[in-house]
Amino acid sequence: MEVPAGLNAGKEPTATALPSVSQPVPVNITVMNAHDLLLIIFGASQHGETGIFPPKDREWWVLSVAKLCSSSPFLWWNRPLQKTPKSKVLVTFVRVEYNGAVLGDSSKTDALPDGTAEYNFSTSFEYSPDGPNSLDVLVQKPLLLTMLEVVPKEKKKPEKITPLGQAVVDLLPLLQGLRSLKVFAPLYAVPASPSEMLHPEAMGGLEVTVSTKELLLSATQFSSGNLLSITLEAAYSVPAAFIADAQQNYMACLQMPAAGEKELLLLFKNGIPKADGNKEPLPRPKQWPLGPILAPGALNIPDSFIVGGPYEDEDGDLTKSEDREFRIQAESTRRVVWDTERRCFLDAAAVAVLQKRIAECRLWPVELCRMSLASAGKGKNSKIDKGDEDKQIAFHGVAYVNMMHLLCPGVKQIRGAFRVFNYQDSEVLAKTKFQQSIFRDLRSQLSLPKEGFGSPPVSKSAHNKVSKEEKDSSTTQYSEAGTFLVMEIKLDRPLVPKRLREELVRRVKELIPARPALPTRTEGARKAVEDYHKRITSIAVAILREYHELFGKQLPDQGAIDHKTLEEQKRQLDYELNTSGKYFAFKEQLKYSVVKIVREKYLKTTAFETKEQLQAFLSELFVYLVDNMHIALNKLLSEEDVSPAPPSCTTREQLLLFAREAEANKDFKLASLFYEQRIARDQRSIQSWLDYGAFCLLHEDDTKAKECFQQALCLDSNHIQSLLLCGIVAVKLQHYEEAEIFFEDARCLEPSNIVAWTLSGLLYEMKNSYIQAERSFREANKLLRAQLEKESRLLEAAEGEGKEPSSPSTDTEKIPDGSADKPPAVVESATALQEAPKGNLQAKQVHPDFQSSTSQDVQPAGPQPPPCTIFMKTVEFLMKVNAVGFVHKALAHELLSLQGGPTCAYHLAMAWTYLLREDFPRCEECLCEAIQIDPTNPNVWAQKGHLCYLQKDFDNAKECYEQVISFVEDAADIHFVYLRLGSIYLEEKEYGRAKQIYLLACDNSATCLTWLGVGIACYRLKEMLEAEDALSEANALDNTNAEVWAYLTLICLQPTVCSLLLCVAGRAAAGGRAVLQILRQARPAERRAAAGDPRRPAPPRLRRPFALSPRAHKVTSPRALGPASVAIVSRSRRDRGEGQGVRSEPGGGVRGGA
Repeated sequence: MEVPAGLNAGKEPTATALPSVSQPVPVNITVMNAHDLLLIIFGASQHGETGIFPPKDREWWVLSVAKLCSSSPFLWWNRPLQKTPKSKVLVTFVRVEYNGAVLGDSSKTDALPDGTAEYNFSTSFEYSPDGPNSLDVLVQKPLLLTMLEVVPKEKKKPEKITPLGQAVVDLLPLLQGLRSLKVFAPLYAVPASPSEMLHPEAMGGLEVTVSTKELLLSATQFSSGNLLSITLEAAYSVPAAFIADAQQNYMACLQMPAAGEKELLLLFKNGIPKADGNKEPLPRPKQWPLGPILAPGALNIPDSFIVGGPYEDEDGDLTKSEDREFRIQAESTRRVVWDTERRCFLDAAAVAVLQKRIAECRLWPVELCRMSLASAGKGKNSKIDKGDEDKQIAFHGVAYVNMMHLLCPGVKQIRGAFRVFNYQDSEVLAKTKFQQSIFRDLRSQLSLPKEGFGSPPVSKSAHNKVSKEEKDSSTTQYSEAGTFLVMEIKLDRPLVPKRLREELVRRVKELIPARPALPTRTEGARKAVEDYHKRITSIAVAILREYHELFGKQLPDQGAIDHKTLEEQKRQLDYELNTSGKYFAFKEQLKYSVVKIVREKYLKTTAFETKEQLQAFLSELFVYLVDNMHIALNKLLSEEDVSPAPPSCTTREQLLLFAREAEANKDFKLASLFYEQRIARDQRSIQSWLDYGAFCLLHEDDTKAKECFQQALCLDSNHIQSLLLCGIVAVKLQHYEEAEIFFEDARCLEPSNIVAWTLSGLLYEMKNSYIQAERSFREANKLLRAQLEKESRLLEAAEGEGKEPSSPSTDTEKIPDGSADKPPAVVESATALQEAPKGNLQAKQVHPDFQSSTSQDVQPAGPQPPPCTIFMKTVEFLMKVNAVGFVHKALAHELLSLQGGPTCAYHLAMAWTYLLREDFPRCEECLCEAIQIDPTNPNVWAQKGHLCYLQKDFDNAKECYEQVISFVEDAADIHFVYLRLGSIYLEEKEYGRAKQIYLLACDNSATCLTWLGVGIACYRLKEMLEAEDALSEANALDNTNAEVWAYLTLICLQPTVCSLLLCVAGRAAAGGRAVLQILRQARPAERRAAAGDPRRPAPPRLRRPFALSPRAHKVTSPRALGPASVAIVSRSRRDRGEGQGVRSEPGGGVRGGA
């Protein structure tokens, strides 16, 4: 029988791994049958009769065959096939090969008309740790199956065998705990065969079973080891001389450690040189390391592809933005393509050696060269000494792969482009500590011919001349051409496992000391009881009304009703209520309040298990309801009017704004008091604890900040912002291990959090873990690109629908936990760093005098926002929480990553840091740079106004503030702009302007200071009624402000009650010397009037501006401004497009130079 040449794949040398079993184990292979061979049947039949395929159009041919298959297998090209002894029937057999050895051939089998062929052929080979079919071979080499056609003898022609297709079976599952696997291996056509002319891709397949009697690797051996896969994709931008010669074998090789002194040499050969042309397609399949076989399609590894990816996400050398254009051009120029994957299994000892070697030296060499395929002549000239042997390694290069990435927790893959350099022993030794070259010193282990590494030695002199030229030319051509290798190193499991979420939660709990549980909430139960009392009162009033309608309101003459009459009236009343249906109506009204008491007071929401429990509960509930009914009725019938304590007039948001105002005025003690009041009002409020912690962090009270952040984390262990802040304060205390746990827990809880990944990268840099820092920044950039792409798609979709799009980043990224409904921790002066602040859609109606001279030239829309980066997103968060140290580190990275120079956001953030340190000259430099970049940014002008205000340069501060309010959009800290501009107007005695500004501040965010400013301006304008009402508003918001009491005293110096004046003056005097100076401003006439001077006429009407509450010690009054002020506020609201009523929530402002 004639066997086609080249059918057997060449046998390659492999290194050995540690044995998993000591004795050889037979691997049994059974080829059962073939399927879907109809195309081959018809192709072979017609090919046998005519020698050619009648139609030249392949599509027409396939469709014709399909029609024939669906109609009748005996019709062919509109004429039946004659069933004669000479009619052609497809006869095939299957040859099984492994590792270059033929294991056997099946019997010859005729293909059935339905396209199947039964073989039922069995064979085997022995797996042995020390034999040719070792563990390393089993991992990386598949089983090769070849289908061959047998053409019977005709006359004088001998029997002919033609290969039709090949299939491969991956044996790796046998090492992963399986004893038997059954696969359907696709058949790939052999070029120039009938099957390839019909269908060049996979056609049909073979059903194969592979089994062993025992496991090749035990579960312990497999779990303790690791599977290493290395894919060499291509070498790009190779020198022109590298691929100029034909008949060259392009190779690359690297070595991996094994147990003991052994080394695994992973050789990639048979690279395919390609000239200029199209880029390699993506995705494309990876190939087996088999060398040339009959069916090239069978080289593709099933379900294994090269998918590529963004250059920025790679681990190699060429990942920067400036390398992008070079890589794009190089991928379509001269290159050598392998696309080959090699595998090796590392047992536990080899894994330990690999970890140790990587820790000792992070760079590993990958050698590159070319070898001539022409064999050298035999004889004396073939004996080459070591010196000549070194000269024969043509284009000997090396690429350095940074393997340190594999020691990062959870990392199991490296992929990237690595530059190729000329191989120099001293450089390789210094960088990698490898003392031997694979192609020069370990050549014998590769079984490569020595003569093949250079050009064919036609003569000794010519050979020496060519070798010298090649060596001289290859020393610098790699660097000049910019050659780089693209390869991937992948592990089945990471060398350093990533910590599980459960372990992180346990570690976090260990870091936070136990705290006593907070008292249970009583608001729900108290409200339920109050609702029950109200319902009882309303029903009692309704029943009393029914009684009066029946029997009248007048009592008998004796003043009392006897018991018998009362019983009769009760009976008549019950009858009337029942017959009219009012009794059931009253019962339905009472039912809901009783249900609320059961749920909120007794916390009972489930069914009772026994009737006894139900009866006991009903008895207890009845007693409680009757007692509270008596309490409600006694209150109703009691003549004593007990005034309840007035509810608090301030919210937690207002208290936060009060604290920020105190910080801006450098009254840190008062600010701390407001923060503590927020916590006392609701100890379960996470944001209140975080705000207080951020305040302590700013003022270097790190211990108290740590306690606040940990308390917030105790309230919710899954709160991302609390985890990040605990990590930040741990870094400030130099507890880096604790900080790493907090940041890792945040990343594990929310893997898409950009800020968490960026902060982790900054932490790793502090620990000198630059590889982990690089990976963290890369992951953050990847998430940011995905977010920007999503926003871009939403923007395009919204524009297509004609709607105004909403930016997800402005809603969810301001607070890292994605809770857009929560207020920020501490809002700073660059909250809107990446884009212009979201202000009003229409221009504000401002007093004409406030319009700046440059406001007419200001365009309604600012410049386009700069490109968003992970570092500026992180800076935005860090400024809110006063993490100044981290802000400096993030800004340093931002400065290095920018292409066109620093942005306005960068200068604004730097100015914020200098302002906190009171480094005014540097702050002014940064703000000047920011104004030059974006002169229409209101945040920049606001910050510059704060700088001038703190420097006592009130003229320039006033100009900057007026510039801010002239913009269409508000600055982020517009509240402090209003406050400080109003105070400047008061100092310059421009009371009308001050009043307007303070009213705008009240409309934006009403606080004690804004109403105090209105009151002072109205007092100076002699508008006493409006001044009184404004000061009353201020006192209602904060009754501890001595200056408010002082001006109330001045108001009371107008003709009024002297006793009330003494009370107010006493409270004002508690404010100290500054307040007493205000009181001295009262005119003597006002003092005499207050004392009852008869020379001054009595006021036209006696007003009662306010009254003191004995319980709350607060001033309460009708909250109404005078007509003029109400008109101003209403007009401002209407122009802003807002609803009526003063807003009490804080504006999205920022600290103005606190």
